[in-house]
Amino acid sequence: MPLEVFFRDIEESGIGRYFHPHLFSEAEALRLCQYANQDLYYVALTGDRILGYGLLRGWDEGYVIPSLGIALHPSVHGQGLGRAFMYFLHAAARQRGALKVRIKVYPDNLRGVSLYESLGYTFHADKEDGQLVGVLNLV
Repeated sequence: MPLEVFFRDIEESGIGRYFHPHLFSEAEALRLCQYANQDLYYVALTGDRILGYGLLRGWDEGYVIPSLGIALHPSVHGQGLGRAFMYFLHAAARQRGALKVRIKVYPDNLRGVSLYESLGYTFHADKEDGQLVGVLNLV
């Protein structure tokens, strides 16, 4: 299953240190492929190979502002896919009616912090689980 392969690559590359919204297991990949509720899960594909994985979640738990998460396959870092995928996730959140999205990022993830700031995210001094919390207004 392509999602399971992607999850394994994320774990083996060390990206899972920065991105860990859920387990990266075969069972979780299967669950997500069968998921049908309010939260949104997307992949960026070329053929049957997953290049990126993004999510907007929190709606299932009743939150008004969804949390956004994104991970790219290590083979495509630095090619602009992250920015493009973020624009897509922002559009998907707006389509769902969100006025804002939030993101968490570790301060030492300089690539991520730089990308999110360049997209307009505002980070607060407070941290959650050692991560910076950023918010982007979508309107």
